[in-house]
Amino acid sequence: MASITVENYLKRLLIEQQRNNDTIVTMGRLAEIMGVSPGTATSMVKVLAKSGLVSYQQRTGSRLTAKGRQLAMRVLRRHRLVELFLVRVLGFDWSEIHEEAESLEHAISDKLLERIDEFLDFPTVDPHGDPIPTADGEIAQLNLTKLSKCIGGQNATISRVLNQDTEFLKMADRYQLVPGKKLQVVGCDLLADAITLLPENADEVTIGLSAASKILVV
Repeated sequence: MASITVENYLKRLLIEQQRNNDTIVTMGRLAEIMGVSPGTATSMVKVLAKSGLVSYQQRTGSRLTAKGRQLAMRVLRRHRLVELFLVRVLGFDWSEIHEEAESLEHAISDKLLERIDEFLDFPTVDPHGDPIPTADGEIAQLNLTKLSKCIGGQNATISRVLNQDTEFLKMADRYQLVPGKKLQVVGCDLLADAITLLPENADEVTIGLSAASKILVV
């Protein structure tokens, strides 16, 4: 059984690769997302490489191997199903579930996870709209657009929120910018770095384009 540290590294590598077209993840970037020094990240990646979980190129970075990707998908599946269970069944707010899921993803058994999956009626996305990997390690490739790229007059439906920091999620909830919510783009002002939105059955709201780039729509 992989250690918690190994599972965390593999999961973060997987997420980073998914967000960047499966490119190699540099040691600097990996250190940043893991909250450690570049030297610590490099040492860990070398250990993972010896175990056949990643491929490592000095001065370039690392990428998951097929074996590493399979294990990372299992961890990611546990994390996202647990998040959904916490929200849908236990009534947690979506802004407070990440840390809880970070702990529980390493503790629950595959048998319990499959019972949770069945109980939730085999969901495909978590509360943030992130796709949940299947038990076979497959994950849906969603064709989504950043809200910041939408133009005035465009209608859209929020599908996924990428920034899962507590304060960002509270802001999104306050303005009703949550997965499943339909909205109209009233206008986009590039000079002002702002986009004005009219969510369905809610008040008009203006947010920065940087924040809007963390929200994906269809």
